[in-house]
Amino acid sequence: MEKKWHILTPDPEAVKKICIELNCSPVTASILVNRGITSKTVASEFINPSFEGMRPPFIMADMDKAVERIYAAVSGKEKILIFGDYDVDGITATTILYSFFQYIGADVYYYIPHRMDEGYGLQPFHILNDAAPDGINLIITADCGSGSHEAVEAALDAGIDVIITDHHNISDDIPKAIAVINPKRKDCSAGLAHLAGVGVAFYLLIGLRQHFREKGFWKHLDEPNLKEVCDLVSLGTVADVVPLINENRLMTIAGLEVLNRRGRPGISALMNVSGVKKEGLNSIDIAFKLAPRINAAGRMSHAKKAVELLLAKEREQAMDAAINLQRLNTDRQAMERSVLDDIFKKIENSRILDRRSIVMMNEDWHEGILGIAASRLADRYYRPVVLISSKGDTGKGSGRSIPGFDLYEGIGACAEYIESFGGHSMAAGIKIKTSDFNRFKEKFETVVNGMTRPESFVPKIIIDYEINFNEISDQLLDELERLQPFGASNRESLFLAKDVKVASSGIVGKKHRRMMLRQETGRAVRAIHFNIDPESDLPDYFERIAFKLHWNRWNGRKEAQIVVEEV
Repeated sequence: MEKKWHILTPDPEAVKKICIELNCSPVTASILVNRGITSKTVASEFINPSFEGMRPPFIMADMDKAVERIYAAVSGKEKILIFGDYDVDGITATTILYSFFQYIGADVYYYIPHRMDEGYGLQPFHILNDAAPDGINLIITADCGSGSHEAVEAALDAGIDVIITDHHNISDDIPKAIAVINPKRKDCSAGLAHLAGVGVAFYLLIGLRQHFREKGFWKHLDEPNLKEVCDLVSLGTVADVVPLINENRLMTIAGLEVLNRRGRPGISALMNVSGVKKEGLNSIDIAFKLAPRINAAGRMSHAKKAVELLLAKEREQAMDAAINLQRLNTDRQAMERSVLDDIFKKIENSRILDRRSIVMMNEDWHEGILGIAASRLADRYYRPVVLISSKGDTGKGSGRSIPGFDLYEGIGACAEYIESFGGHSMAAGIKIKTSDFNRFKEKFETVVNGMTRPESFVPKIIIDYEINFNEISDQLLDELERLQPFGASNRESLFLAKDVKVASSGIVGKKHRRMMLRQETGRAVRAIHFNIDPESDLPDYFERIAFKLHWNRWNGRKEAQIVVEEV
């Protein structure tokens, strides 16, 4: 697929100003200006964020109502149920809430629905079949609930109060719960719409700790250090691909610090089975090593297995749980390959790519892996994708989008052919009657055409800086490292180099090319180009390359390494 190379051109005066104020290289200053960071104050807050800069919890709508009701429930020994979602965000949000209530001695339980058998979110049958018979007095949702109107009504009828903590898009008609803590509410001016579900849950914990302090609760119990649960906050935040800015960036940095201590047995075991380097875990490790294994529980079996891992106290128990998740993830990968191979064959033998969207349905596809498959297809073919697994009269599936097309809005425009849906601009879940599939497919294509332009379907390679290898230094590499963690809205920088010669090269791991690169003059730099075709002619010269640049650490040593992304 042809890609457009776009080199950013930051304001030279702004770059010079940041360069002087921070005493950093022009390369780093350019990257900061490219991110909209043009003052010393903002730059310092970005590089060295502090909990003192977090917005306070009580500016969020309904936070005061929530903490008062929870305090009454704890004081009155009421039965509390944490009801969470089955992805990493929901699992971590459930775990930090459940752990907090356990610590304070509350009568607390947790429940996560089975993805395939029960579907997403709090449903009326959860109230009638589980919460009411079990004598639950208060339900607190984690990363779900914003659309659970009927379930909340059923809970009220059963004498059960509900507090919703969520971050998904929410309509003006909010559920009639005791409190709905969702920063995407239109009447919430907190400015925290970037939070993941676990971030919202973390904010509830901050509010509870403060309220309990005012009530004198901590006189006979040590006040919890909430930084210690940031390991789980960072997991859910990175996994849910929310913007790594402001509070999200702060909580992720704090969480990585806690994660690298390997104090939580479950996380330590998961890091061991997933092959995380001892030199230090980062946000990329979370996204591609830890998160997929945690998600595998809900996709292939039951998400409660992941909660059990995170709650494990003993190392042996934690290792057993981690190995189980590893097996589930292996099964998930095999099933994903099978579904994708099936889709690739269908695409090759059809005119699907003549359209601006890919919408497909099949009764043999496993519902739990369709989100990942849709993401792979959106990346490969660069267009919105909706994949649906059908069972009888009903189809359930997932959608993924591309930058510039709001998937939530697009699916919402097809509401007449949908039973239910939820999500955000880049990802969504959908439930549909199979008899309406073709009508939905055509309407969605019409909507995509109306909301996009031809250039929307040309992927861009965004280059931060054209660099000469002579500009690569230890200082620069250290400065680039301080821009972590990388993720949504804080991508790892891409550099451009021209007239690059391959001084030496060799194949490692069957399909990766390790090289020593140099330009006409100056230093040579070690490089790696992943997933190449080793059977093809390997060039010894590149007119231009786009690459990432960072330290490569092993055995206590480090050296500069280029990771080639595009040639």
